[in-house]
Amino acid sequence: MGMLSSKVALVTGGSRGIGRAIALDLASEGADVAFTFLKNETEAQNVVCEIQKLGSRALAVQGNAADFSRARQVVEQVTLSLGRLDILVNNAGIHQNQPIWEMEAEQWDIVLDVNLKGAFNYMRAVAMQFRQQQSGKIVSIASIHGLRGREAGSNYSAAKAGIIGLSKSVARDLGPYGVNINVVAPGIIETEMVSALPSKVRNNFVSQIVLGRIGQAEDVAHMVTFLCSDKSRHVTGEVIKVDGGQYI
Repeated sequence: MGMLSSKVALVTGGSRGIGRAIALDLASEGADVAFTFLKNETEAQNVVCEIQKLGSRALAVQGNAADFSRARQVVEQVTLSLGRLDILVNNAGIHQNQPIWEMEAEQWDIVLDVNLKGAFNYMRAVAMQFRQQQSGKIVSIASIHGLRGREAGSNYSAAKAGIIGLSKSVARDLGPYGVNINVVAPGIIETEMVSALPSKVRNNFVSQIVLGRIGQAEDVAHMVTFLCSDKSRHVTGEVIKVDGGQYI
């Protein structure tokens, strides 16, 4: 029996990278897991199979986090298909890097729409349900770059900082109804993009990290799972860095 047995989770952007690791870690602790994906159905179905191999029910739902009405539809579909909803993980995110003097309005808008408005869309979609059932866990993935600036990433840093403010405010709204809302702020994590970086660039990142290594997606997932469990029942409105000491 895992610590999330009988729970149902929804992870946005769960078909790859950190989102996939979160979905699998939640399933490994007994949760049934639904997740959204943007385009790649084959990739999504592979994750469904991986979740099922862990003994949990799985559901992949196509949807863009930036779409407000679609978020409500997804939450309704997950609740209907899996019987309930206990956990929301806002993971969906993109980046389009440019220095401020080259940043286009479209690049600003799309990053804020997916990363920040997307988190709002799904929080809004689950809020009444969590309020009525007097329970729920919401964890949103921000970044240490929401706590400090990121070179050529004003849109990304603004969105991730916004997630922190959004989460603290909603923690106040829903706290009286037994809902815990927290933020995980990763540092640099091993992804396809990071793996492709030249060794000189990778080494520069490693030099910033106190523990001397780039983080793995599972490192983020383990923290998310903890925050989705009853072991964190008295933790809300917090921002927890998973960065190996990169921020300090």
